[in-house]
Amino acid sequence: MLYQSDVTQFINQLKQQKPTLEEEQRRGRALLWDKQPIDLEERSTQQQSSVTQTPYVYYQNF
Repeated sequence: MLYQSDVTQFINQLKQQKPTLEEEQRRGRALLWDKQPIDLEERSTQQQSSVTQTPYVYYQNF
């Protein structure tokens, strides 16, 4: 038998106890990190239609 570190043994045991672990990790990554490609036309439209904010938003010079 080949040597396995304590960490490797722990991970293997965890995967045996919870077989869906890797799939859950992939879904979590997709939720937080994997983003859709940016549509440049839509981004341009959003930037053109935005209203510029005043430097101090709580004071409105009427």
